Amino acid sequence: MDDFRDEVRRWLEDNCPPSMRLPVADGDDGVWGGRKSPPLEPDARLWLDRMVARGWTAPTWPREYGGGGLDEEQLKILREEMRKLGCRLPLKSMGIWMLGPVLLKYGTEEQKREHLPRMARGETRWCQGYSEPEAGSDLAGLRTRAVLDGDEYVVDGRKIWTTHANLSDWMFCLVRTDPGAPKHQGITFLLIDMTTPGITVRPILLISGSSPFCETMFEGVRVPAGNVVGRPGGGWEVAKAVLEHERAAISAVRDDRSIAGDAVEDVARAYGALEDPVVRDRVAQLGIDLLASGLTIRRAARAGAVTSMLKLYGTELSKRRYELLVSVMGYRGLGWSGDGFDAQELDRTRAWLRSRASSIEGGTSEIQLNIIAKRVLGLPD
Repeated sequence: MDDFRDEVRRWLEDNCPPSMRLPVADGDDGVWGGRKSPPLEPDARLWLDRMVARGWTAPTWPREYGGGGLDEEQLKILREEMRKLGCRLPLKSMGIWMLGPVLLKYGTEEQKREHLPRMARGETRWCQGYSEPEAGSDLAGLRTRAVLDGDEYVVDGRKIWTTHANLSDWMFCLVRTDPGAPKHQGITFLLIDMTTPGITVRPILLISGSSPFCETMFEGVRVPAGNVVGRPGGGWEVAKAVLEHERAAISAVRDDRSIAGDAVEDVARAYGALEDPVVRDRVAQLGIDLLASGLTIRRAARAGAVTSMLKLYGTELSKRRYELLVSVMGYRGLGWSGDGFDAQELDRTRAWLRSRASSIEGGTSEIQLNIIAKRVLGLPD
């Protein structure tokens, strides 16, 4: 593995542009790809193209699907060397993080060849159609209906909190295909092209003043039956696998941004808050906890019930980080608009407000506690 590590280090040094080695600032959402995203700045485009050519946007996927064919040990080395050099993620993708691993397991060969390479190249952007107005934590209570009509399903219903639905090209969606079946049965996992007639998307404004979330309505939307992943009525098994990968992805992305813990110290110093021993203690404790969390994430399994533990702790840690960040800014952490605050201060305040949602998205903290109790600790009901 030493030879592989040397190769990775040299390649990254030669191919990652200097501007792509700088910390990602709060408010910078990175590169998500897809047809609806704005054009990339030249260095971001170059970095993405080079990583795509190596298959390292989806490092462990088979090469025939656009991946890099790496094993888990090689993946660990790649991530370590990227972290050492400060390399940004070349591509963020719900398709790669959540849907791709599930397609590799449950998808047909046709589905894999149609969707996986385009995900890996950043050509398509995916969103998740799970939550509904009356089926959030109780996801199995979903009501969006899909009725088979010949070789197509006709979908009617409504999804809520659909992250980046307005910017996405495709959605992986849970629909009810057998209303008479038991609650967790009769659910089908369906891939839906967002350009299909009958789909309406409306952004949802959050307290932070902006939001990635949307409401998505389906009215007579016709979807080919060949877009079912797994078997009709067996979507709950596929859906749970996606959620495990989602929680792992939330933890991994937060770990990639863990260097932001150092930013809290920098901000505290800039505002003179480090003179307070209580603040110094809080900053030091946050740094220790971020380091411990990052090390745990790197050695933990990539999927499974353990991801609920990582997600639970990580989201609470994220809220603590933003709480401390605005605290050390004093009254300047309360800015909402106006010339009295600079853009970075306003971004931090809004990021603090946005952080409150982290313990809800991807399954609430209460749901994670239930999963940990039942599936990790084996406690009785």
